[in-house]
Order: sequence, then C-alpha cells, then structure tokens
Amino acid sequence: MLNFTDVTEFILLGLTSCREWQVLFFVIFLLVYMITVVGNISMILLIKVSPQLSSPMYFFLSHLSFVDVWFSSNVTPKMLENLLSETKMISYAGCLVQCFFLIALVHVEVFILAVMAFDRHMAIGNPLLYGSKMSRTVCIRLISFPYVYGFLISLVSTLWTYGLYFCGKIEINHFYCADPPLIKMACAGTFVKEYTMITLAGINFAYSLTAVVLSYLFILIAILRMNSAEGRRKAFSTCGSHVTAVVIFYRTLIFMYLRRPTEESAERAKMAAVFYTTVVPMLNPMIYSLRNKDVKEAMSKVIGRTIL
Repeated sequence: MLNFTDVTEFILLGLTSCREWQVLFFVIFLLVYMITVVGNISMILLIKVSPQLSSPMYFFLSHLSFVDVWFSSNVTPKMLENLLSETKMISYAGCLVQCFFLIALVHVEVFILAVMAFDRHMAIGNPLLYGSKMSRTVCIRLISFPYVYGFLISLVSTLWTYGLYFCGKIEINHFYCADPPLIKMACAGTFVKEYTMITLAGINFAYSLTAVVLSYLFILIAILRMNSAEGRRKAFSTCGSHVTAVVIFYRTLIFMYLRRPTEESAERAKMAAVFYTTVVPMLNPMIYSLRNKDVKEAMSKVIGRTIL
C-alpha cells in the first residue's frame, strides 16, 4: 500500500470531462472569482475609510470579507488552471495545504457568523451598554477566537488525513482536495478519519449554530418588547442580512460534511461545493451592502468624493 506521504501527486477529475463545458465553466468562474475579490476587498476598504462604519458590526464584517477572499482564493485559482489544463494535477503538498486551509477557513467563518449574531444581540438587547460592553479590546478577543480555534481544529483534521492509505488510486472525483472525496478513494485508514470528520464538523457546527440561534432568540424577545414600530423595523432590517448569510452557508455545509461519502452523493456534493466555495463568498458583500442603509450611504459618499 502507498502511504499518503508516498503519493507525489493527484489527478483532480473536476466538474466535467467535456471540453466545451470546461471552457464555459472557466469563463463563468473567472468572472465570479473577480467579482468575489473586488467585492470583498471593496467592502474591507469601505469599512476602513468610512467613519460611519466604525461600529463593531462592521469590524466583524470586514473580517468576514477577508475570510471570504482567502476562502475563494484557496480553491478557485487551481480550479481555473485545471479547467484549461490537460493534466489536471495537484501535488501532494498542494493537496495537503488546500485541505488545511479549507477546513480552517470553514471553521473561522462559521464562528465569525456566531460572533456577529452575538454582536447583534448586544446592540439590540442592550443598546445603552453596547458601546462599553463591545469595546475595541472585547472585539479583538472575540474575533481572535475563530482564527485560533479554526486553525487548531484544521491541524488536527489534516493530521488524520495524513494517515489515509491510497492503494495506487490517485484520481480525486472533485475539483479540489477535500476530506469526503479523499476518504472515498482511500483504501485504508478511513474509519478514524471519517468519524473524526463527522464528529468535529457536527460538534463545531452545532456549537456555532446554537450561539446564532440563542442570540436571535434573545433578539426576537428584545424586538417584541419594543414600543416603537419604527424601532422594530430597524432592528429587523439590521439582522436580515446576517440571517440570510447564515442560512445559505450552514445549509451547504451540513449537506457537505455531515453525510458519509458515497458514490450517489459525489456529484451532488460537487455542486454544493461549487456553491459554497465560489458563489457564497461572492454573495456576502452583495447581501450586506444591498440590504444595509449605512453601507449604501457610505458607498455613495466615497464614490462622490472620488468623482469630485
């Protein structure tokens, strides 16, 4: 048997073997990637230069945009290269690195979404104490946890991936290196890896989702206690963008990582992976800008100053 360290490269089968479709997908995903990078970097810069976007909510949003750029850049450039390449290879080291950053950034993003939900709870449930409770120091501590925890979890998970055995099989039925297709093609060492993946994903997604649900439960209670209809409308509008992002991201992740890899689920999993590695990072800045009055006003001011 070949150990993972004895394998020097893998073949990524990608989304399709049809040449015409590959060219079309290249154009589509190149456009999506460009929109993702430009949109998220623009959001980061807008938050940086706009005084009206200095609240903790936008501090956390800038980190979400940063993670989205990193997340998409971990997968999309290699996918674009392989769409036009005849060999469609990825090195052993490249596969391991891609796995590591993918797992890390998924965990970072889910816990940033949880932190953002907690921030909305503090802003709506305790508006008078919001400034003192969510100080700069507190915000830095809150945002540090997803990064530290996410990368530690990823290190553990990647070490288990290192223990997989591949009996001469080097074709990955996917467009990037990820745990489910690697588990499916391995011939030994899969038991521990598979159940570690499902357990860690289940526990971490459950913890973060519980934090989100509890935060919004308290938010709902606070909104129902408001006497002003305008105050309720404003509270709901500030939460709408975040709820949309949470629903889209979690639904895709649960489909991807809380199922045992099977032949039947492989193609559906690839479609879901396309959605959360390329489309979701592109949608986030649109969701938070189009549905947020402060962001739209800040954008108008920056564009106005630029024109003048």
